[in-house]
Amino acid sequence: MFDVGIPEIGVILIVAVIVFGPDRLPEFARQAARMLHTLRTFARNAQSDLRSELGPEYKDLRLRDLDPRQVVRQHVLDAMQEIDDEEQRKAVAARGLKPGERPPYDTEAT
Repeated sequence: MFDVGIPEIGVILIVAVIVFGPDRLPEFARQAARMLHTLRTFARNAQSDLRSELGPEYKDLRLRDLDPRQVVRQHVLDAMQEIDDEEQRKAVAARGLKPGERPPYDTEAT
């Protein structure tokens, strides 16, 4: 997800030692671990609350459908499909009548 490799972790550790100092670094590491544990617990509790509130509908919930990029992409594709459909209708209307086909009668035109 973050694409952090060994060299990046090494640079982060060196910067942390320089900024916090070797004496305070273990304390900050403990605080970071506690914060990560708290965030994971919060996320787990939120997920279980969501499951209990939604019940069987939770299985139907797809979080990928809530992605803003996906929503915009789908909206654009729908608009493009509508334009294509309209162009096809215009093309059919421009072709004219088939042999033996009667023209449509518009009562308001006369």
